[in-house]
Amino acid sequence: MSLIDARDIPADATSRDRLNGSGLDYRVVDLSDDAAATPFLRAVGRGFLGEESSPEALAHSRETVSQRRTTGVFEAAADSGDLPVATIDSWVTPLTVPGGAEIAMWAISGVTVAATHRRRGIARSLLEGELRAAHGAGIAIAGLTVSEATIYGRYGFGSALPAVRFTVDTRRAGWGGYEPSGRLEYRERAQLVDDLATVHERARRMRAGRIAGWPGRWEQFAGTAPGETDRDKVRGVRHVDADGETRGVLVYTVTDRSGSFRFGLNVRMLVAETADARAALWRFALQHDLVDEVTADLQTADDPLPWLVADQRGVTQEVHDHGWLRVLDVARALSARKYSVPVDLVLRIHDPLGFAAGDWRLRVDVSGVATVEAAESAAPDAVLGVAALSSLYAGAVRATVLAGAGLIDAEASVVDLLDRAFFTSPAPSLDIWY
Repeated sequence: MSLIDARDIPADATSRDRLNGSGLDYRVVDLSDDAAATPFLRAVGRGFLGEESSPEALAHSRETVSQRRTTGVFEAAADSGDLPVATIDSWVTPLTVPGGAEIAMWAISGVTVAATHRRRGIARSLLEGELRAAHGAGIAIAGLTVSEATIYGRYGFGSALPAVRFTVDTRRAGWGGYEPSGRLEYRERAQLVDDLATVHERARRMRAGRIAGWPGRWEQFAGTAPGETDRDKVRGVRHVDADGETRGVLVYTVTDRSGSFRFGLNVRMLVAETADARAALWRFALQHDLVDEVTADLQTADDPLPWLVADQRGVTQEVHDHGWLRVLDVARALSARKYSVPVDLVLRIHDPLGFAAGDWRLRVDVSGVATVEAAESAAPDAVLGVAALSSLYAGAVRATVLAGAGLIDAEASVVDLLDRAFFTSPAPSLDIWY
């Protein structure tokens, strides 16, 4: 799909004027400028409590972030080499939606505010500025992953893509699965970068909620990025099918847990596009010599792992929020995805920022294709906020759950219909941070 370059979008005028009134300068930062790049990247690292980055690590980060729209907030009298007091970056990426189609999503990352500048409305200006920029550019949905989950609901984001963290006691769990086809091969770290990029790009199109990766992300997983934690411990294998095609990749580290040759294996990334590839990679991890615990985060709710072991009580599953979405254009976002049953409903959406507010008629035909238009006079069948709509959008969060929490106001029959219509399989998920 054709995507716009977010770097062409100017700084939001409303946020600029609001912060100027507080003695702050809000502007898009050009990372091709050497004098501006290093302070911006150092401020991002400081905001996430990271160690001071080496020149090599800063140069590596710059390769990625320079492809994005980078916005900083500065003291009005700041010199050219001063660090910004707040940062944010964004880009437009394809998001896979239920039915297998893609929609352009405004991805937001690198949100930081210096501890010296709290309670000055900076975060509000950053987030609202991004949403106004995205909406003005014709982007129907925004997304982010979060370090603090209590911040983003006020801007209309909803937790939409939960993830599962597995902890496996391998001695108790054992292996009770089948014998998958194909073979496994160890790979060098540099090879893993290409393996991850290749398999992930194919696999992400098969599951709603996923976005495209980028070279810097795969280099971090593979341990080839300078300054990457545990980079020298990273190992990996790939699964090759009968035709010689790479169908899955496992990147992991092994750490001594007790000083007595008992190890923990931590999965940094497991990506697979076939059932055999996934089963083979799990089997490799669970039967690894000297390993008695395997941990893996950002897994899917329908992962077969608990059914591949001999004793499911050896597998602990922790579900947590991960991917957050924010609908900006109701008609375009809802019509981009497929639905599981026909519906004809009027949804009243509340949106304090105004982007999605209004009454919208959602009509879905027997093939799952939706038509969405403003409803001028019909009474609403369901009333919900834009955050709830955003949580519902990808199909991983059930309408019955949202209604049970008081986030959808509708008759039980309408909630049940929404529940069945928005449901999709396989379970939507997001398998990377961004």
